[in-house]
Amino acid sequence: LMELLRELYVNVAEYDFVIEGKEQTDSRVSLLTGIHRKEVRRLRGAGAPVRVVPQSVSRTGAIAARWISHPDFTDAAGNPLALRRNGSDPGEGPTFEALVEGVTRDVRSRAILDDWIERRLIEIDEDGRLRLAQAAFAPTAGDERQLYYFGRNLHDHAAAAVANVLGSPPRFFERAVHYDGLSAEAAAVLERRAREIAMEALHRANREAQAIREGDAGGPFRWNFGSYIFVDRDGGPAPPPADREGR
Repeated sequence: LMELLRELYVNVAEYDFVIEGKEQTDSRVSLLTGIHRKEVRRLRGAGAPVRVVPQSVSRTGAIAARWISHPDFTDAAGNPLALRRNGSDPGEGPTFEALVEGVTRDVRSRAILDDWIERRLIEIDEDGRLRLAQAAFAPTAGDERQLYYFGRNLHDHAAAAVANVLGSPPRFFERAVHYDGLSAEAAAVLERRAREIAMEALHRANREAQAIREGDAGGPFRWNFGSYIFVDRDGGPAPPPADREGR
């Protein structure tokens, strides 16, 4: 964690505090961060973890996002459909092969399917259809995607907060609803309901982003919309007495 935070700290200084017309040298980054110049050189050489998305993370995210948002692969309620493997599978309806080819043709859909089954991102139902598993949304501890998004989300949340504190217009949206003095039961109810509300918002934002991106010419900007929920008790973090399985 310390290594990642130091790398992110240097990364923010390197990319977000550039003075137009001036080279962003190791010495200037060292001055901004207070980290020794030799250490700055090493951390800068490690790359920019927030802006460089690992290919496997990018591909997995893009395919899953398309599956839960594109009208060809969702039902009338917006839920991801169960898919056939390919066009040779019996029955009708969309295929996993078509889903993958809508994102990339660099890797065969069969290779991605085998990888997803092994990583338990896909479940196979009694009819042999493929269903998107909960693991596709919530990576397991230590998963490459979890570590990448840990760094990315931590960076973006902190960057938005810092920009707001510095008063840089326009202000980023950063708000929270919080209540203290609750019973464990009330905290569990609120956590469960907050998860439902957050997922509804994320699904809607994803659908609209997918639709906008399909008609977009592309450019240098990136966009991040997220949410978080945290519950603790006086004296230290502790989960409420609720079954978290599958949530």
